[in-house]
Amino acid sequence: MIIYHNPRCSKSRQALGILRDNAEEPDVVDYLKEPLGQAELGGLLKKLGVQAHDLLRPKEDEYDELGLSQDTPV
Repeated sequence: MIIYHNPRCSKSRQALGILRDNAEEPDVVDYLKEPLGQAELGGLLKKLGVQAHDLLRPKEDEYDELGLSQDTPV
């Protein structure tokens, strides 16, 4: 099992804690330190059945700063 983890995110820390509390030790990928490559990200999107934009957080400052929208091509 792999968890793509952000140690600064409370939900990510909770998820990792739940796994460990249930005797699961996932492979932890700190995606901020080890960014995903295009092929790996594409594979995850396919497995999840979502578009790249579905993973974005439109309420984050960076979303507006980058001028992103639902219509931004990926």
